[in-house]
Amino acid sequence: MQADDGVTMRDFDAIYDIAADRKGGADAFEATLSRPRTSDELAAIPDDRWLSQMSKCIFQAGFNWKVVENKWPDIEEAFHGFDIGRAGFMTDEEIGEHLSNPKVIRHGKKIAAIRDNARFLAELAKEKGSAARVFAEWPAQDYVGLLALLKKRANRLGGNSAMYFLRFMGVDSFVLSRDVVAALIREGVVDKAPSSKRDMERVQDAFNTWCAQSGRPMMQVSRVLACSIDA
Repeated sequence: MQADDGVTMRDFDAIYDIAADRKGGADAFEATLSRPRTSDELAAIPDDRWLSQMSKCIFQAGFNWKVVENKWPDIEEAFHGFDIGRAGFMTDEEIGEHLSNPKVIRHGKKIAAIRDNARFLAELAKEKGSAARVFAEWPAQDYVGLLALLKKRANRLGGNSAMYFLRFMGVDSFVLSRDVVAALIREGVVDKAPSSKRDMERVQDAFNTWCAQSGRPMMQVSRVLACSIDA
């Protein structure tokens, strides 16, 4: 694959060797690499767990992750375990009550997103039998299409919030962290942090190429790219 400026990205093995060398050798590095959940494992996750993780990533965006983590048991209780039927019918009055509850993170737009995203998941469930099945069956080779779906139909799930949500759920994914972006720029895939549809398609093509070369999931390729950059 060749970039517009004529730079040809390296084969995966060359990038892997850089990463492994920086992480103490191949054996030590391999022990740090995770694998995505299988389609069957993803499909078996209840829809309320998808809403819970969506909501956690939304609350974490621009906020202290540790604070969100510490409050999460109380937030789970306040929102009734993120049952999508109940959350989808949350009234404006109930949202107002949550805004006065010191046990939750009192951010009106993020609380309202719980209702919107419960309705979104309910729509997916109506289309496929469960929202989980949509995520389970989505082809990794079109991961950017899944990100586009979340940006268009969900609330506050654009950019890294969507990527972290999918990663934490175990979906095969890449996360455009600072180091991954730096590696993509180094390899001539993009010339800046990707934001346009064209740039995202180039990133997807690069990941598809490296996955085919290595037989590895995107999750591992993403980690290899990140670790090939000097800390």
